[in-house]
Formats: sequence, structure tokens, C-alpha cells
Amino acid sequence: MTLAELSLEYRAHAHALNARICQLECLLEDESRDDRRCQLQNRIRMLSTMLREARELAVFTERYYDRGYRRNAKYTI
Repeated sequence: MTLAELSLEYRAHAHALNARICQLECLLEDESRDDRRCQLQNRIRMLSTMLREARELAVFTERYYDRGYRRNAKYTI
């Protein structure tokens, strides 16, 4: 698998995460129980972190070989 192909996988993963976050946000709006709201908020927060990282990795793998691309220090050794 090339980095370009891997980038597409990260993009698809990010799209699925975003869709799930939207579903959970809709459930959160309708939820009245505080304990359930807290669970949903924690899940959304975790998925949001995963979404951000999937997007960052998609860009990183897309542009890895581009000259002049300033790599994210978070993902370099």
C-alpha cells in the first residue's frame, strides 16, 4: 500500500467518524437524563480526537513526498 492509498483510507475513516459524531450530537440534543448526556459527551469528545488525528494523518500521508511541505512535528521521528 502506498502513502497515497493510505491517505484515502484515513479520509474514509475521518468521514465515518464525522458521521457518527453527528448522530451522537443529535441524540445528545434529545437526551434529558444527565448521566446519559455525560456518556454521550465523553464519547463525542473521544471521537472528535480520533477525527482530528485521522484528518491530520490524511494530510501527512498525502503530502509526505511534496517538496516544501512542512511536516507536522507530531508525526515525525
